[in-house]
Amino acid sequence: MVLVGATFYAFEIPNYFDWIVKQTNNLKGLKATLTKTGLAIAYFNPLWIARHLLFIKLFSGQFEAINFSLLEIAFWSFLVNIPISFIANYIIQNRFKLKWRFLGSAIFSALMAIYYALSETFFS
Repeated sequence: MVLVGATFYAFEIPNYFDWIVKQTNNLKGLKATLTKTGLAIAYFNPLWIARHLLFIKLFSGQFEAINFSLLEIAFWSFLVNIPISFIANYIIQNRFKLKWRFLGSAIFSALMAIYYALSETFFS
């Protein structure tokens, strides 16, 4: 997972955050704040969580556990996580300078990776 985080995610997430900035450049006030936060939450959607769970299964050799139940687990994990994710992404997108957003997101994502790993226990 460290390899995925250091390569795939390290390329993908900063580019998405740059895209958020470009999409919200002309917005001001509450609309800008909510749009940035919403776009960040939309990125870490159930499909992203399911992909993360897939990587966990692949790297732990649990190939038989790779099935569509990962999508259901990811869906419930996403829904339950929305309040926490909203607060964290609000802070990351609206209080951190762009150059620090990836680091802030990486720290939050590391904590969420633990939650996603436990999601199978919570929601299956």
